[in-house]
Amino acid sequence: QVQLVESGGGLVQAGGSLRLSCAHSGGTFNHYIMGWFRQAPGKEREFVAAILRTGEMSYYADSVKGRFTISRDNAKNTAFLQMNSLKAEDTAVYYCAAEEKAINVRLGRQYNHWGQGIQVTVSS
Repeated sequence: QVQLVESGGGLVQAGGSLRLSCAHSGGTFNHYIMGWFRQAPGKEREFVAAILRTGEMSYYADSVKGRFTISRDNAKNTAFLQMNSLKAEDTAVYYCAAEEKAINVRLGRQYNHWGQGIQVTVSS
């Protein structure tokens, strides 16, 4: 059973940075595409970023491109989301997701494994 545990969230001022981590267990990490999604209050969950199994390709939502960086350490079974130049509109619960099959990485419904989510709050 795959388990995903996010960490690194919190409160930060606008313009600041946070680094989210997603610890993966219960499967062979480098078999999984890893994604980050977020959901703000009253809004639908949205795609943030994704990275393929060996890190050869990454994908970003337009709203975070140039500010956020997704990465992974396959030796440590962990994915990361480095978030810089944070804005108030980045405030949301951030979720880590994993999927072993080939998918459209931007579609949350195609991921079978999800973390519990972690709050990121950016004060303006």
